[in-house]
Amino acid sequence: VGLAADVGTLARLPKIVGNDSIVRELALTARDCPAEEAKSFGLVSRVLPSQEEAVREAQKVAQQIAVLSPVAIVGTKKNLNFARDHTVAESLDYVKTWNACMLQTQDFSKALAASLKREKPAFSKL
Repeated sequence: VGLAADVGTLARLPKIVGNDSIVRELALTARDCPAEEAKSFGLVSRVLPSQEEAVREAQKVAQQIAVLSPVAIVGTKKNLNFARDHTVAESLDYVKTWNACMLQTQDFSKALAASLKREKPAFSKL
């Protein structure tokens, strides 16, 4: 399109992949990246044989996530994104502040009570 990649791709991709050489090659050539190659440098976690199997696996993972605390899931996503762009010390401070606030939520008390009873907690939707 005659423009440099936007929306943070050039800033984030080298940090995610950890391989400046392959990121430069892909960005400068705009070539397609086959699935196995993407897996080889950590851009994707797994490659499945078909679209149908990929959808089944994605639904399976989504179901595993869906039963967990929405507060914990949002917090984890926010903290992972923060950590990607900040130092370890800054990230530890951020997660400390985040978790201090999250101790006040119902999800924490529900999880603790369920754990003591050796039951699975039932969390409210956000």
